Amino acid sequence: MRLRDWDTNLRVRLAAEALMNTMFWLFFPFLTIYFAGEFGKSKAGLLLIFSQVFSVAANLMGGYCADRFGRKRMMVLSAAGQGLSFFVFGIAQSPWLDSPVLGFTCFALAGVFGSFYWPASQAMVADLVPEKDRSDVFAVFYTSINISVVVGPILGAIFFVRYPFEVLLASGFIGLLLSFILAKWTRETLPVQMSISTGSGSKWYHALQSQFKDYGVIMRDRTFLLFIIAGILLSQTFMQLDLLFPVYMKEFVHNQTMLSFGDWSFKVNGEQAFGIILSENGLLVALFTVMVTRYMNRFKEQNVFMASAILYAISIVMFGQTTWIWGLILAMVVFTLGELASAGIQQGFVSKIAPEHLRGQYFAAASLRYTIGRTIAPLSIPLTEWVGYNWTFMTLCLLSLVSAGFYWATFKSYDRQKASV
Repeated sequence: MRLRDWDTNLRVRLAAEALMNTMFWLFFPFLTIYFAGEFGKSKAGLLLIFSQVFSVAANLMGGYCADRFGRKRMMVLSAAGQGLSFFVFGIAQSPWLDSPVLGFTCFALAGVFGSFYWPASQAMVADLVPEKDRSDVFAVFYTSINISVVVGPILGAIFFVRYPFEVLLASGFIGLLLSFILAKWTRETLPVQMSISTGSGSKWYHALQSQFKDYGVIMRDRTFLLFIIAGILLSQTFMQLDLLFPVYMKEFVHNQTMLSFGDWSFKVNGEQAFGIILSENGLLVALFTVMVTRYMNRFKEQNVFMASAILYAISIVMFGQTTWIWGLILAMVVFTLGELASAGIQQGFVSKIAPEHLRGQYFAAASLRYTIGRTIAPLSIPLTEWVGYNWTFMTLCLLSLVSAGFYWATFKSYDRQKASV
């Protein structure tokens, strides 16, 4: 499906969200450093877990609100809420008011608004795009996000580290601008029959009850349960990209020479080194996702999932054993290869093991890999104070290897299920 054939809603969103995502990635990767510095690593980790609980709850309600109140309305309100949260966060960083508590509150609120935005945005694509073209449209939006991941941290390492107040104010303004653009140049896409069916007879707590009932399917399918456990364990590794890694580099990378020619040299500190490797990850994902996925399709899914987990484990050990900028760049290559190895086949495997009449429930429950994983992952930050960085990295490596074992068990269970049919 060519871009010129897209609905106006989607073209407007692609441009506006690209700008918003770039501004978000300008400062988001560096917030863990900020909170760890203001609250201490132990308290910062616990606060980040606390904020994720609210985001998970908002994500559960997001689909209900998108169906009840409309895609456009939820996106407009969510974008405005994010913009205001970033704006007040900026004020909390201003020369006149230095309030880390207010800043963290705004960060948590921005996460909640983002969790409401995402289901509505995905539902709008499903409303407007024929099923055969949806994967292409989602891929374009995914690529746009990864371009933002490349550009944002590089600019953030230059500007946010020096001018956090100005960057957050600009992000708040762009969030409000996105809300205005969505309100002005997009239309509502909620099907009329869905609006009627989710009207007066559907209460908000019914949506939560329905979600928890959907997750109950995990307990009745051994293969799926093992797959979820493996995903939660593995997520503790790859979610450290914007949690543990920036704190580690902030503490151990100081004024390193990255490049030198004669009398000229380019030196980087911890924040800049993190911005470089994060942009490296985004660039590699944007360039090689399709290529690596096609190559991995030649192998058995079991081997691909296990290889991905092992690559993550190797990369984590590499990160923990070096503070040299080029060593960190090499570790990120291995880390990204682990990400790319299984990125393209995860949803396909879920659809394969799900009974056709329960496919929606399986996909909903499969998101637990990330929601639970995202809630637990910040524990790595206080863990560095309790046991030190070396043991923290080794613990993450062990969790990744254990996840490889669970993937092996997943496919053994799946093979037994197929044989019994």
